[in-house]
Amino acid sequence: MSSSPNTLQLKIQKLGAFLSGMVMPNIGVFIAWGIITALFIPTGWYPNEYLAKLVGPTITYLLPVLIGYTGGHAVHGRRGGVIGALATMGVVIGSSVTMLIGGMVMGPLAAWIMKKFDGWLVGRVKPGFEMLVDNFSIGIIGGILMIIGYAAVEPIFSMILGFLSAGVNWALSHSLLPLASIFVAPAQVLFLNNAINHGIMAPLGIQQVVEHGRSILFLVEGNSGPLVGVMVAYCLFGKGLARKTAPAATIIVMFGGIAEVYFPYVLMKPKLVLAPILGSMVSLFIFQAFDGGTVAVPSPGSVIAFAMMTPKGYFTVNLVGYFAGLIVSAIVAGILLKLDKSPVEDGEEYQEESNVPHLASTHVSVAAASENGVTAGGEHLTERKINKIIVACDAGMGSSAMGASVLRTRAKKAMLNVTVANASVSNIPEDTDLVVTHADLLNRARQNNKNPETQFISIKNFIEAKQYDRVLEHVQKNG
Repeated sequence: MSSSPNTLQLKIQKLGAFLSGMVMPNIGVFIAWGIITALFIPTGWYPNEYLAKLVGPTITYLLPVLIGYTGGHAVHGRRGGVIGALATMGVVIGSSVTMLIGGMVMGPLAAWIMKKFDGWLVGRVKPGFEMLVDNFSIGIIGGILMIIGYAAVEPIFSMILGFLSAGVNWALSHSLLPLASIFVAPAQVLFLNNAINHGIMAPLGIQQVVEHGRSILFLVEGNSGPLVGVMVAYCLFGKGLARKTAPAATIIVMFGGIAEVYFPYVLMKPKLVLAPILGSMVSLFIFQAFDGGTVAVPSPGSVIAFAMMTPKGYFTVNLVGYFAGLIVSAIVAGILLKLDKSPVEDGEEYQEESNVPHLASTHVSVAAASENGVTAGGEHLTERKINKIIVACDAGMGSSAMGASVLRTRAKKAMLNVTVANASVSNIPEDTDLVVTHADLLNRARQNNKNPETQFISIKNFIEAKQYDRVLEHVQKNG
C-alpha cells in the first residue's frame, strides 16, 4: 500500500509527459503566433490589418493539426502522424473554439487505430501491393475518422471546452484563481510542471487569447517569479553547498527559464513549497485585479519570454505581478531558512553516507553497485563498457541539456571517450549504455527503457558538477 502514492505519481507524470510531449516540440510555432499576435492585431504594438490575417488561421488550423501530427507520431511514427493530422482536421473544421485538446485526443487515437490495423496486416499483404495498401489504408481509415470527428466528436469537444471555459470564467469572476497555486506549486516540484502548463493551461489560455487578446492562465504555472524568489532566499540565507550553487541556479531559472533547476532546493526542504504558493497567489491576485496576462505560453519560463509575450499596455501590471511574487516568495523562504535548525548543511545531507567525496546522489558507492548489479532507489549498474550516456529529464530539453553539457565538459577533462547527449525520460534511445536522471524520474526512465542492458544512475541536481563524479568514476572503472 505504501507504494501506491508513488505509483499514482508515476502514472500522472507519464500522462503529463505524453500531453506536454505533443506541445513542447511545437513551442516555436506558439511563440511565432504569440509574437505576430502581440505585434499586429488591432490592439498590438504595430497594428497591421494585412499581417493580422495570419493570426486566425494559424491558431484555428495549423496549431491543432501540428499537435495532432506530433501526438500521432509519438504513437505510430510517420504513418501515425499523418493519420493523426487528418483526423484532427475533422474536429477543427466547423468548430467555434480552438481545438488544441481535440488534436491531443484525435491524433494519438487515430494513430493507435492505424497501428493496430498495420499490425493486423502483417503477413497478409501480397508482395508488390505494400505501397498500395499503405496509402489506401491511411486514406480510407483517415477519411472515416475525419468524418466521425467532424460529425460526432467535434460537437462533444466544443461542449466540453465550453464547459471548461465557463468554469474558468466563473473562477475569475469570483477571484478564486489565486487558490490554484495551492495545487500547482507542489505539483511543479514533482515534475508535473509541463503537464500543467502545456496539457491544461495552454489549451484553455489560447481560447481566452482568441476572445480577449491575452490570458492569465498562461501565468498560473508559467510565472517563474516565485521560483526565483526561493533561489534568492537560498543566496542570502542558505547554508553549505546549496548557498554556493544558488546564485548560478537563480540566473538559470530567471533568465534561462529552466524551472527544473529550482526543484532540488525545495525537495531538500519540502516546507519551502509554502514560499512559491504564497508568492504565486500574490502574483495571480495582481494579474487578476489589473487584467494582466500574456498572448502565449512564456516558454521557457524566462523573464525574457515573459516580457516578449506581454501585449501592449500590460507591461506594468505583468512586471509588478512578477516581481511582487518574487519578493513575497523570497521573504517567506528566507524566514523559513532562518528558522531552520537542521544540523546538516543544505545540500550536503546526501554526502554523509556516500563513499564518493562531494557526491549528492543515492547512498551507495560505485564499487557496491558493481558487485550487486542493482543499487538503492532502483538504480542498475554492471561492469560493462560505457560508450553512450544520456542525461534525461521530463521534457528532454531544459535541465537535461544543461546536465549533459556539464557532464560532457567533465568527461573531456577526464579524457574519457564517451558520447553524452540529452533526452526525455519517455524517449531514451535504444543504444544508450547509461542513463543519468533525477531520482524522482528514475522509475519512469526504467519503465520507458527498451534496452535491458542500459544502466541507470540517479542524481539530485542536474547542474551541480560534483553530482557527476560517480558517473565518471563508473565510466573509468569500466573503460
